[in-house]
Amino acid sequence: MRNYFAALVLLAIAFTACEDKPHEPLPILGRANIVGNDTMPHHIMDFRLLDQDSSWITNEDLDPYIYLADFFFTSCPTMCPKVKKQMMRIDEKFAGDDRIRFLCHSIDYIRDSVPRLRQYRDNLELDDRWHLVEVSEDFLDSLTANYLSVAYADESAPGGFDHTGNILLVDRSRHIRAFALGTDPEDVDQLIIDIQSLLDEEFPQAE
Repeated sequence: MRNYFAALVLLAIAFTACEDKPHEPLPILGRANIVGNDTMPHHIMDFRLLDQDSSWITNEDLDPYIYLADFFFTSCPTMCPKVKKQMMRIDEKFAGDDRIRFLCHSIDYIRDSVPRLRQYRDNLELDDRWHLVEVSEDFLDSLTANYLSVAYADESAPGGFDHTGNILLVDRSRHIRAFALGTDPEDVDQLIIDIQSLLDEEFPQAE
C-alpha cells in the first residue's frame, strides 16, 4: 500500500512538472532566404485578393490575427468538402475567438466568381471571420508555392483541378507555423493544439 501511494505522489509530481514546463514555440516552416549577412525566415508574399463580399483582402488586413489558409474550389467533388468540414470544426472549437481568421483561396479562376463564393459561404453559414477569395490564373502558381502547396488545372482530375488538401496556420508576422492534412481528422486534432499554442505565443496574457 505504501508503494502504491508513493507511486501516486511521483505521478502527481511528474504531471505538475509537465504542466509547468513551457511549450516549445512552433517552428517557422519553409526555406529561409539569405540576404547579405541576415537570414530571413520564409513568409507569405504580398497579396490583394477579392473576397465573397467584394472586399479587397490584403496581408495588412490579416496582420492583427493568426489565420488558417487553404486552397479549394466550390465545385470540388472530392477532398474540398472534407477539408471544409475540418476547418469548420476548428471554427467551432475556437468559436467567438476574434484573434483568428480563415482565408480560403479558390483555385477555380473560371467559375468561382464573387457571387458564387458568397453563395458558398452562405450555404455553410460561415461568419465574418471567413474570407473566401478569388485567385487569378497568373497568380495561382506563385501563391500556392509560397504557401508550400500545389494547385493547378488538370482535365483528368475530378472537377478539373488537382491540389493539396492542407490547412496551414499562419502567424501575425506572415510565417507558416504548422499545417495539417485537412482530410485527416487526427492530423487536424494536432493542428488544434498548435493553434492554441500559437495563440498563447502571439497574445500572451497580461501579468
